[in-house]
Amino acid sequence: MKPSYSEQLETLGRHFDAIRETQAESARVDARLAEQVDEARRFAEALGRNAAQAARDAARDGPLSAGVAAGIAAGAAGTAAVPRARWDAVMVAEREFVTELACTLRLPVRSAETLIAESRTLIHELPATRAALQDGLITYRHAQAIMNQAWSLPAEALAGFEEALLKSAPHLTVSNLKYKARVMRERLHPESIRARHQKSVLDRTVTFEPEADGMASMHWYDSAARVKAAHDRLTVMGLSLQGPDEPRTVTQLRADVFEDLILDGVTASGVGKGIRGTVHVTVPAMTLLGHSEEPGHLEGYGPIDPDTAREIAARAPSFIRILTHPETGVVLSVGRTRYKVPKDLRRYLRVRDETCRWPGCRRAAAHSDLDHTLDWQFAGITAHDNLAHLCPADHALKSETRWSYVHLPDGTLKWTSPTGRTFLSEPATIIRSAAPPPETLKSPEGKGAATAFG
Repeated sequence: MKPSYSEQLETLGRHFDAIRETQAESARVDARLAEQVDEARRFAEALGRNAAQAARDAARDGPLSAGVAAGIAAGAAGTAAVPRARWDAVMVAEREFVTELACTLRLPVRSAETLIAESRTLIHELPATRAALQDGLITYRHAQAIMNQAWSLPAEALAGFEEALLKSAPHLTVSNLKYKARVMRERLHPESIRARHQKSVLDRTVTFEPEADGMASMHWYDSAARVKAAHDRLTVMGLSLQGPDEPRTVTQLRADVFEDLILDGVTASGVGKGIRGTVHVTVPAMTLLGHSEEPGHLEGYGPIDPDTAREIAARAPSFIRILTHPETGVVLSVGRTRYKVPKDLRRYLRVRDETCRWPGCRRAAAHSDLDHTLDWQFAGITAHDNLAHLCPADHALKSETRWSYVHLPDGTLKWTSPTGRTFLSEPATIIRSAAPPPETLKSPEGKGAATAFG
């Protein structure tokens, strides 16, 4: 007998109950993760304090040099002594913990730092929020909405703030909870909104975010009045271009006006005059010649459609030829003859790496250092398989802590953490450099790529 409509609704209701229970279980997992992260943080901090104390005891008990005392501290922390180390044992322990947590959870370092701060807050400052998370009454996103507003409140206001929000949090969407928390924070905060705004303006920034299908977005964070005025100006300028022969929508016009202003505009003080942004794109040789539709590769983004790749290449003032077969011709090593990296090898490495090679770091190679994997002072050579781009922060991390890495034949870096666990960093472009027989150089089947710098 076919179930009645009411019975079918009851079955659907049970599906919803199961979904809700799964969500609650996910919240309980998040609560346990916060406990584990905070417990690990406290353990790592204790290691750092013990190492620092060992160094102070050694310096007090004997006429040891600062370098020897630092070596004792490093040994107590389980790290290798670094000549003229800039970080003390506490700093070493903190950075090793944060970075290994980031690699373990496959998070950017900044996201790992946020998780550590959130875990600490839930365990020590907002215990009722953690309890609600543990009971499955709220999700982790609800907890984040509460924490994000609580962080700027004085300690004495936290209990009342938390209690008031948790009364309604279980039946609010995250968006509504954010609004409610923001309003309540304004009421409870002892500092005026003017003073807080002046501090927040210091955090203004512009960020780039890759999107799908050869697109990307740029986010501008600044004073609400300035951002709103800018958006209104773009709208008015876009509307002024509308007409019977204009096929573009207001949204498209707004975007096109912004593009013209940001790429070619000049500020009132003259900043921007004669300055153009540059992009680097790697284009397969057959695509460049119009014989293939294989995508190009935009540095800092990824695959782009072949027409765009050819258009960029056509305007490029210079190229560097990176062939996968036949041989590149790039000088891949100058051995111990010089420390400074030659220009052609530097370009080769920039195409290979594209970004900092720390696992998860996306800082562009153009704004990173070239690191000798085996330090020059320890007989390291200037060669493609002993060089990698590291941003200044990760370069310091490699120099000051027990993190280390080795090159694998395909350009992958295998990093080893302070606890002995390994993580991989793959190259953006795998460039084969083995020389083929001379007659192969004439083969029409040889594949290659040209990188345009423009």
